[in-house]
Amino acid sequence: MRILGIDYGEARVGIAITDELNITAQGLETIQRNGSDKIVLKRLDEILQKYKIKTIVVGMPLNMNGTISERAKITQEFIHKLKCKYNKIEIDSIDERLTTVEAHKTMNFLEVNKNKKRNIVDTISAVYILETYLNKSKNLLKNDKNML
Repeated sequence: MRILGIDYGEARVGIAITDELNITAQGLETIQRNGSDKIVLKRLDEILQKYKIKTIVVGMPLNMNGTISERAKITQEFIHKLKCKYNKIEIDSIDERLTTVEAHKTMNFLEVNKNKKRNIVDTISAVYILETYLNKSKNLLKNDKNML
């Protein structure tokens, strides 16, 4: 069972997915929202039919001081929609501060064409969100084993 990572943005939604062993995260695609979550949810239906997903992780865009931003409130509403629609799948969120900055750094390092950046930045951000979640999960497991 895989984990799906989501970078929920105003214009675009980046999607990343783990391998079947939940070891690595790969970018899957960027969904153009066109102002509607219905488009995103329809595409998620298709993705969930294709892959066995046990958890969906959504990046939470907190302010730098850790407080809830306006965008985070909108993201919380989207997470609520996910929990209602996909009530058999675990829905989680994780702090996504600076993932877009890291995605831009990666694209600059790789010398990605400026015109292509816009279409892939959200997918790369989703990969960072998913990697953060995987690392956090691994650290929790490691700490639990150390307590035994």
